[in-house]
Amino acid sequence: MGVPILLAVTGAPWEADVVRRAEGAPGIRVVRRCVDIADVMAAAASGQARAVLLAEDLPRLTSDAIAALHSRRIAVVAMVDPSDNGEPSGAEDRLSRMGIERILPADVSAEDLGRAITDAVESGPPATVSHFAGGFVPYTGDPPNEPPRPYGEGTGRVIAVWGPTGAPGRSTVAVGLATELAAKGMPTMLADADVYGGTVAQQLGMLDETSGLAAAARSAGGGSLDVTVLARHARQLNSHLLVLTGLSRADRWTELRPTAIESVWLTARMLAPCTVVDAGFCIESDEEISFDTLAPRRNGATLATLEEADEVVVVGTADPVGLTRLIRALHELRAAVPSAKPRVVVNRLRSGPLGNTPAEAVAEALSRYAGVQAAALLPFDQAACDTALAHGRSLTDAAKSSKLRKAIQGLAAGVTADLLS
Repeated sequence: MGVPILLAVTGAPWEADVVRRAEGAPGIRVVRRCVDIADVMAAAASGQARAVLLAEDLPRLTSDAIAALHSRRIAVVAMVDPSDNGEPSGAEDRLSRMGIERILPADVSAEDLGRAITDAVESGPPATVSHFAGGFVPYTGDPPNEPPRPYGEGTGRVIAVWGPTGAPGRSTVAVGLATELAAKGMPTMLADADVYGGTVAQQLGMLDETSGLAAAARSAGGGSLDVTVLARHARQLNSHLLVLTGLSRADRWTELRPTAIESVWLTARMLAPCTVVDAGFCIESDEEISFDTLAPRRNGATLATLEEADEVVVVGTADPVGLTRLIRALHELRAAVPSAKPRVVVNRLRSGPLGNTPAEAVAEALSRYAGVQAAALLPFDQAACDTALAHGRSLTDAAKSSKLRKAIQGLAAGVTADLLS
């Protein structure tokens, strides 16, 4: 009978030739012709095909759609115009970034076309890539029309800063950690991925009318995101620190699709040795929406960030309510993202709510109820935070000798040691 496929090459200059070859190719049979990706998804949902053959410029084609097709165990094969000199074209790079592994020239023979589609179906969807190896490329103030300069080789690390509801100080820790890593000479990118109320731009005195992360996600969805494009979307705070600003309004959360966010972090691994991400608090999964792979999920960006992160810095508050939330959050994180490697940070440590020995009380509670044997303790230092916020600067610049800044320095030193180990 042959492998049933969907054909979506409408509008391509070589449409007629491809249709003729596809209908005569051995081992496959065309069950439906589609006009755009929405038509493809509707046909795929019916279960009538095992592969899709599409044109490079198919309307509304995005990485989310490709991921949805792969989730249905449907192979995706793309066709591009043959390049003049045989070199890979820009279209091939864009399609590859979307997650399409099988890319054929439009003049492929019927025999080779049938063989390629059959092989794609037998091989199954591509495996999820968890790391993107390559050279680190920090953006160090080069002219905007020049690409970033290479920096060594290796795999960049992603550190997610996350914690429960109640404003335990996630953004303060994320900004402090990123600026301290940059102060040590490590090229670092700080990204604000809080879909409920990101404040990184405000804390650093930046105008945030345009979200760098949303722009990067749009580029990722269209398959055009690479190291140079990501560096262009980021803002340069100093010679070793890039900032990818977050959403200016919480109702724009639909712009941060999980698939696009994963692509942003994979590209970030090539941009800097370390990427620090300020993530939203909620990791609840909507069971009804999760059945629709194309439906937007507000917490999808946070879950994707935690799954991609090499380490999760979990921030809680040093008071009875904050510790209870922190302990519950640690259990929720282990259930939602079993692969997560948490580093616990207890913020706003002070005498009073936890008695005269707050450090001992924190250690006992975390050990007994969460199985955590060691946690970084950050002192309550409202004066230092007020000074930094008033000047729109980090603690590294605005309160260099504060107790809180020195404690975050110690946290950064521990993270650096793990990065270099």
